[in-house]
Amino acid sequence: VKEQVTEDMLNEVVNIYLTETETITHLDMPGISVSVDADDAEAIKERNNRYAELCKNRMGNDKYMDRSMQAFIGASKSKQVQCDSIVMVDTACEATTWDMYDSFYGAEQDKTELTAEPEKSGYSESIVNSSRGPEKTTSLLSTTSIGNTTLEDDAADPRLILQSEKFQKVLLVMERCILANIFQPKLAAYRQLPIVEGKQWLSPHRSIKHNVVTPETMEHREEDVERSLSPTLESLWVFSCELTKGRTISCMAWNKKNPDLLAVGYGEFDFRDQTPGLVCCWSLKNPTWPERVYHCNTGVTSLDFSAKHPYRLAVGMTDGTIAIYYVYSQDKTCAVSSSKCSKKHYSSTWQVKWAEQDMGLSGDDKEEALMSISADGRISKWFLHDDLDCVELMRLKRMQEEKDEMETEVKDKKKKGEILRSLNAGFCFDFHPVDSSIYLAGSIDGTIYKCSSSNSQQFLETYSQHFGPVTRIKWCPFNPNVFLSCSLDWTIKLWIQDQLTPLLCLTSTQKQVHDIMWSPKWATVFGAINEGQMKIWNLDYSTLDPVIVHMAAPGVKMTSLLFALQTDCVLVGDNSGQVTVYQIKNFTVGEGTGTVPVV
Repeated sequence: VKEQVTEDMLNEVVNIYLTETETITHLDMPGISVSVDADDAEAIKERNNRYAELCKNRMGNDKYMDRSMQAFIGASKSKQVQCDSIVMVDTACEATTWDMYDSFYGAEQDKTELTAEPEKSGYSESIVNSSRGPEKTTSLLSTTSIGNTTLEDDAADPRLILQSEKFQKVLLVMERCILANIFQPKLAAYRQLPIVEGKQWLSPHRSIKHNVVTPETMEHREEDVERSLSPTLESLWVFSCELTKGRTISCMAWNKKNPDLLAVGYGEFDFRDQTPGLVCCWSLKNPTWPERVYHCNTGVTSLDFSAKHPYRLAVGMTDGTIAIYYVYSQDKTCAVSSSKCSKKHYSSTWQVKWAEQDMGLSGDDKEEALMSISADGRISKWFLHDDLDCVELMRLKRMQEEKDEMETEVKDKKKKGEILRSLNAGFCFDFHPVDSSIYLAGSIDGTIYKCSSSNSQQFLETYSQHFGPVTRIKWCPFNPNVFLSCSLDWTIKLWIQDQLTPLLCLTSTQKQVHDIMWSPKWATVFGAINEGQMKIWNLDYSTLDPVIVHMAAPGVKMTSLLFALQTDCVLVGDNSGQVTVYQIKNFTVGEGTGTVPVV
């Protein structure tokens, strides 16, 4: 019911209050920068510096670990712009003086060459048919016939030119110039040299294109920058040819005088499928074909270059034979061999190594000698005279028999024969970086022996923590008290030579570890490979996870590992006959190359 308005109500005083409403924000865009003259400018600078320092220290801080999590995807919003961005493109071409000369005078020169032959033949016919004196005609005819005979002989037998030593040297220089042009960006990255931006290098599989910048390429570059923040491996090139396809790479070694020369051994690890071995010496100047190729009767298991005589390459084989090749010679046969030595190995020679040994009582007189370890349980020292001859440095006896021999003196010859027949097969060894008379030897039962070349009767120490064959032992080049070992029991162990238990035990992903190697540049970095992965560890960053994990291609097994001596590159060999050269990118370690941080 509507209330009736009276006159009193109309005369009543009504108070109306006007107040300001709250501010309603339709668009708020807070600024992300402040003026330098602002009151809180110094505080903001200090906060930014703290955040930058936090991001810098996060890489090696144990407080932060990368873990996966589920993220909610927010609702997307479509936005439109008034017009597309304007792309500016610069194009250019180059025409040298030689290009212009060839274009203008090339056609005229071809016409001149085509018309030269008829004139020459007509000139000779005019001489023959001329009625001048017989003496002059005869002399001109004889001169012409001699010249024609010489030209015909050279054209009929091109083998004389192809077999010329000077011609082969010219071809070698030309081939290396072409390959240097093709592989220039890769070789520059390998040697850590600046790469010329924007220049197109010739390649047999690529044509020259203009360097055009488009929005798509800019997006790809931004994605590459984001992806390049983490350590990774970039493949540069592959050492491979028709001779090596399908072969298993068993070992690799750099030349100690020429760091551009790489020796690669090819041999099968499966003794049921043995094939003749192969040794190839590759040069960085020609990644497509080896400089030297040596064919062996049996598979190659190990090789090493001499430091005193860099042209000597020692090669160990599956039948126990040791051969030495002289790489400066074109001869494809070995210079000397142990096949005629009465003390040769009777089982596979798993590793050979050149090492300096004391030759005098003072210890200052040292001479380089060739050492070998074999599956027959013997470590031998070889001498090179007219042929190879050796003396035994050590026999690797099993632990129980060693204890029995220490407790009771064995006098019975039959008992001695039993001990010799049950020697522990040797797999690998490595000599101390400072005292070359001390060396470590790994065996098939997982035992590591510390031995001295001056004592062939007793072991200095024994390390028994592996449960499978020890495949590789490496002393640390920066700390002579530390060494690494890997085994087929899936583990990698870090040792201090004065302790019988390992300092660290790093476990692989349930796969046998075939090879390890310390980095020659960083003290806390080493690499390891199993059948399907290659891992780069940095003990200064983490002792739990490797910094880089690189997976092998499907169906390919990695077999050998080698760091480059002077660059940030690593070489990996596999069972397909390829040696892949990888560049380690975005990988930083602490200042300097100090010692391994162990207690």
